[in-house]
Amino acid sequence: MHIAIIGNGISGITAARFIRKLSDYKITVISAESDYFFSRTALMYIYMGHMRLKDTQPYEPSFWKKNRIDLLKAYVEKINTDQKELRLKGGNTLSYDKLIIATGSKPNKFGWPGQDLQNVNGLYSLQDLEAMEAASKNLERAVIVGGGLIGLEMAEMFLSRDIPVTFLVRESNYWDIALPEEEAKMVSDHIREHGIDLRLETELKEIVDDGAGKVCAVITNKGERIDCGYVGLTAGVSPNIHFLESSGIDTQRGIVVNELLETNIADIYAIGDCSQQSNPRPGRRPIEAVWYTGRMMGETVAHTICGNKTSYDPGIWFNSAKFMDIEYQVYGTVDTRLPDNHGSLFWQHPSGKKSIRIVYEKEGMHVIGFNLMGIRYRHEVCEKWIKEQTHLEEVLKNLSLANFDPEFFEEYERELLYIYQQQTGNSLELKQKRSASAVLQFLGF
Repeated sequence: MHIAIIGNGISGITAARFIRKLSDYKITVISAESDYFFSRTALMYIYMGHMRLKDTQPYEPSFWKKNRIDLLKAYVEKINTDQKELRLKGGNTLSYDKLIIATGSKPNKFGWPGQDLQNVNGLYSLQDLEAMEAASKNLERAVIVGGGLIGLEMAEMFLSRDIPVTFLVRESNYWDIALPEEEAKMVSDHIREHGIDLRLETELKEIVDDGAGKVCAVITNKGERIDCGYVGLTAGVSPNIHFLESSGIDTQRGIVVNELLETNIADIYAIGDCSQQSNPRPGRRPIEAVWYTGRMMGETVAHTICGNKTSYDPGIWFNSAKFMDIEYQVYGTVDTRLPDNHGSLFWQHPSGKKSIRIVYEKEGMHVIGFNLMGIRYRHEVCEKWIKEQTHLEEVLKNLSLANFDPEFFEEYERELLYIYQQQTGNSLELKQKRSASAVLQFLGF
């Protein structure tokens, strides 16, 4: 049996690795982006000089031959589902028995005038990084459009070379579509402290042509002209599925799949950023462009293809990031605006660089989410509390179990207990159980 996989990102490569572990099937991974799988989240470190491209490749070139995974650098133009055949750019074809589509995302473009000019790019592919590198010599200013994680990464990259950055964010605070108001304001202030020209409630209207097909300025919705030599389009991403037109594969925003990651066409599966769950689990979105969900999908689909039908279960929502030098973690349900049935306990350090938020159901008082800025909590501990619907007071008394900061870092659990006492009048005593043995005992080891 021949398994073809379109895309060599974390989803496609995880699928290939697990199919090889579980079977002797022939495997071909097709990608037009790069010769070898690399860590996409490390693109910024290549630009900043912390890593080389080869340092971002988790496997040596010999790995692929040793594990009998064929790599084909090619672009798939069309899928003939009746003939089970891929048409490649240049006219060649490739037959398959089963197909996994793992083509990831592409930066959003919203029809802005000038969006296709030279030196206007996103930051998703290796080619985007190469374009950014080529444009950086003698660059006097960059403008970044869109207030998400990739936009801030791009800003940090330019700052590492002392290139001034203007950051256009249409919301009232940075990333307030994902962060509660206090955390969003904290990060906005932090961005400005690093010398970034953050323009809130400001949108891109037009990208100006210098007359030779290259960007020279942008015009905002407020009528202001900002001269620049590079524009980073980071206003979100969308599934990379344009090549599937007329294929018969059911698509909406992404490729529609069931719990087994199957499409409407037999023997065709879709995983990662390009896939859309037809019936997502409670609390999960139909499309989740997150590294760890792509990896989970790759492993799940491998089991199904190899004869052990396995439903995709992403579990409790989790994400992590870094806003310049403020670490961020979220576990479970943390809405940007609290619904009436949710309560929130929030503490922020006077420095404005650390905060803890615990979200709970008012009825039953059980914890449903954690939002952490500048403080690290153990994933397994937070997840256990959420799964077991642990009462807020029990969580507060045992917060030291979750604390994952180094041993001699200052701890802030008592401050959170004090806030709870002020709000409710209930006095709680913090249990000191931060030791590794106490954590393992709590987790059942």
